[in-house]
Amino acid sequence: MSRILVLLISAMLALSACAPSVPTEPQIGPDGKPLPKVYRIRGSDTSAIQYRMLDSVNALREGAGRPPVQMNAQLNAAAATHSRDMSVQNRPWHFGSDGSSPIDRVRRVGYTGNLVGETISETYETELETLAAWMDEPSTRKVVLSPKAREMGFSWLQENNGKIWWTMIMGG
Repeated sequence: MSRILVLLISAMLALSACAPSVPTEPQIGPDGKPLPKVYRIRGSDTSAIQYRMLDSVNALREGAGRPPVQMNAQLNAAAATHSRDMSVQNRPWHFGSDGSSPIDRVRRVGYTGNLVGETISETYETELETLAAWMDEPSTRKVVLSPKAREMGFSWLQENNGKIWWTMIMGG
């Protein structure tokens, strides 16, 4: 019995030596900074990401004394359309390839409320890192914290290389 135990332990040790080592230190780039890891979004992550963003936006709004916003499917659709279009154009800007404005896009999806504003980003960062960047910029912070906002749409398109085109639309 002890011979079998010794053989089993020896075999386990031999196999563990064959396993690739996992680096404990972050990989460092030529600039001396850690290399970023690609944030991959799966199709099943959509509602979790949208509601994580909604919860984060509402926490920031509460801290600023603003009323909460709720997710709006029509604004989500307008945001998804614009994220896809920015990827096709390969540039982050507020106009569609057909010349459409944010107002045009929310009307096309049947949204009857008022457009408060749109925030966009081209990045490899997570939704919460993107929200933090938006909060650091006065013009996008104003959109996120607008007292007129009551509804939010949020969507993205991730390219195969990991680049993410984020769009948030606030309506009231």
